[in-house]
Amino acid sequence: MTPDILDTTRIRKLLFLGPRGSYSDFAKDNFIESFDLNCVSTNLKSISGVIKALKDENSEDIAAVIPIENSIEGIVRETLDNLSSLKKEGFKIIAETTLDVEHALIGFADKKSEIKIIRSHPQALAQCKHYIQTNFSDSLIEEATLSTSAAIRSLSKEDKSVAAIGSIECAKMYDIPVIETQINDEANNKTRFILLGKFLSPQTGADKTSITFSTENKAGALNKILTILEENDINMSYIDSRPSKKGLGEYVFYIDFEGHILDEKVQKAFDEIKPLVKMFYVIGSYHTV
Repeated sequence: MTPDILDTTRIRKLLFLGPRGSYSDFAKDNFIESFDLNCVSTNLKSISGVIKALKDENSEDIAAVIPIENSIEGIVRETLDNLSSLKKEGFKIIAETTLDVEHALIGFADKKSEIKIIRSHPQALAQCKHYIQTNFSDSLIEEATLSTSAAIRSLSKEDKSVAAIGSIECAKMYDIPVIETQINDEANNKTRFILLGKFLSPQTGADKTSITFSTENKAGALNKILTILEENDINMSYIDSRPSKKGLGEYVFYIDFEGHILDEKVQKAFDEIKPLVKMFYVIGSYHTV
């Protein structure tokens, strides 16, 4: 059954990953502004926690914001692994937004030589690896936190030896000094976030569709799917696979391509694909806001 076309007036609750001041929090604000949402927002500690809450409430009144891809670290595996589990409840990606990620060194130290511990989300630590290695000794301790904002919130004036990596906006939110800005190893650091809900976004002419499916464990099974997309003039932009967790050698595939589920050529391709797969789910047709 095709879900209703997006009606944002129904969304009354918006879940997002991480505490206030996280990049997911800022992405959430983008979606609220873009769709003029009139809703309350609730933050949760993990992507799996967001997905579980979404499924438990199972309502058209609820939506969620989670990260899906970083331009440096790649796809967010926890998000990808959870998307196919939404099939039963019918939640789909209804929009995406991309944020520039500019990391800063934050803390109460008067100089960097005082810092003995740096805390942050593992991806942020990885994205600043060269900066850390260049500016600090091998004895520096890197501590992983659930989010960059959690790292910043943990800082104390009483312990100048601990610093955090996160956003300038979050440092301002908690009134903590910024020691150094633009510490990313790569300048073009962006993270893509998705909005999940029980709606179908309307066609805009600049849409993307995401699907997940599994095939028989036979030679050429995946190639048949890719051939169908090519023969229907569908431009694929991303493909990945994850273990199905049901048996050794069994995989679930994820594909993004240009187009909308309501496009005639996309519907034709789906009609050809469905007899060839064991599981098939349209994760969403959506556009960037």
